[in-house]
Formats: sequence, structure tokens, C-alpha cells
Amino acid sequence: MKNTILTLISLILLIILIMLSSLTYQDIQKYNNSKSFYLSTSDFVENNINPIFTIDKITYFSGCNAQIGTNTNSSFVISDLYQYSDIAIFINNNHQNELTPENTLKSVEITDINYSLAPSIGQQNLYYKNIKDFAKPIYSKDNIISNSLNFQTTSENSIDYSTPILYNNCANPITLCYVNSNLTTDYTLSDDISNISYDGSLLKKCGITLNSLSCKLSFVINITNNLDEVFYCPLTLTIPLSTESSTIYDGNLTIKDSTSYAFIKS
Repeated sequence: MKNTILTLISLILLIILIMLSSLTYQDIQKYNNSKSFYLSTSDFVENNINPIFTIDKITYFSGCNAQIGTNTNSSFVISDLYQYSDIAIFINNNHQNELTPENTLKSVEITDINYSLAPSIGQQNLYYKNIKDFAKPIYSKDNIISNSLNFQTTSENSIDYSTPILYNNCANPITLCYVNSNLTTDYTLSDDISNISYDGSLLKKCGITLNSLSCKLSFVINITNNLDEVFYCPLTLTIPLSTESSTIYDGNLTIKDSTSYAFIKS
């Protein structure tokens, strides 16, 4: 009997010891995990408390244009009506007159292009745009961006803007063109062609509502500096069609948007 009691007590003590050991191990794991999380969070905060690259300004120019098909003295047919918005994204390297490998560009790439709100009509595409053609009703179909866009970087005094290129000191903006084409492909306007303005007023004449053109697009700008450090900045842009005082129906819109985007260091 005595042996049985001793055995039972020993078994209970063993179970208690195992439970205590398990609790202690869990506490150690929680401590290690919390410490690891704290250290990683601290590193992240330290790396990004004073961002190297920011986006402080985005300029938009929204307009409309059309290709003309057949026409007579009293009417003409629009073969392709399209709304476009030129976008200039200004990267600030906050260098305060001192350029270093840390605040100069080695490579820049746009990725993860997505339409979080797509227009209900037309065909939407994003293009690289030559800055010399900014605010002009033209775009090159050769510059369509399929999945991503890589920019060359340079420190030369002059560059050819016909291809995607940026000064490594962030002197010129990223310039893009959003185009919503084929809004109408066979629309007859009973009007004298000499009285037509090739701008946003065409949208109203052709019965295109602003709601049907509403669009939000997003993408990520990725930067590698000359220390091979990597930064990224997700952007969501609303294509401007109106302001408090005017709409694209009035002709065109120019909007200078002050922003506060910061590139996150990976």
C-alpha cells in the first residue's frame, strides 16, 4: 500500500514537473518571438524614420481626342474617341545639394499595375510618355506598358526622352499616359467639323458620362540606389475628370496634387 502511494505521488510530481517545463518553454518562445518582432520592427522604423526618397508632387493633365472617319458638309463620323490623362510623378531624393550613392538612382521599375476601379466603357492602357509631349493629345502605342516598366538612369547632361529614362539625381519626373480608347468607334455628329474642338467637350457631345469613365489605378515604384539598397512605394491614382469648379467637359483639366508618399526601405 505504501509503495502504491509513493508511486502515485511520484507520478503526480512528474506530471507537475512536465507541465511546469512546458510552460517555461512556451514563455521562453514567446519572449524570443517578441524580442525578434521588436528587433525587426525597430530596424524597420530606424530604416524609414527619415525616408531617402519621397513623392511630394504629382501633376495631371486630362483631356480627350478623336480620330475622324468619313465626313460630309453637314456631319462627320468619329472612328475612335479616347480620354487620356498625362501623369508626372516627381521623386524627391531630399539631397539638400549633396548627392551621394545613397540618394541617387541606380534603377527604377514600375510593377504590379492594377485597376482597382475600371471604367464601364472603353479599353484602358498605360503608356510611357515623352515629357516633351506632356499635355499634348498624342501617345505612342509602341510605349504601352504590359506588366512592368524599367527606366534607364543617367548622369549625362542631355538625354533622349523618347524612351524611359531618368536622371540619377531625380531631376526629371516619371511621365506616363493613361488612355481609355474606343469610347465610341462609329458616332456621327451632325455639326460643321470646323466648329468642333478636339478636347473634353467631345465627350459631352458624344453622350459619354463622367461616371462611366471613373478610374482608379495602382502600381508600385521600385528604386535601387547606388548602394544597392532597395525601396518601394505603392501608389493609387484617381484619374481626374472633375474639380470643384470644372469638369473635363469644359475642355481639359490640369491638377497639381501635393502628396506625401514615402519610399519604404526593404
